[in-house]
Amino acid sequence: MTRMSVGEFKSNFSAALEIVKSGKEVEVLYGRNKKPIARLVPPEKNYSGELLGCIEGTATFTMSEDWKMTPEELLDL
Repeated sequence: MTRMSVGEFKSNFSAALEIVKSGKEVEVLYGRNKKPIARLVPPEKNYSGELLGCIEGTATFTMSEDWKMTPEELLDL
């Protein structure tokens, strides 16, 4: 995974897109502490287990067995 500060990301947006096109992720870091605030990922990445994002660990997400839509379709991933 490539990590970029917000400034680097803004200045190198086209390069970041090329990295993602090659199948890798780009993480955007913010502030003096370089805290991750965003991640740019290729569309074919497997999102299994990542559907809750920032609320992971504080909530649950369960679909009944007769649900006709996959989590990816529901969230348009």
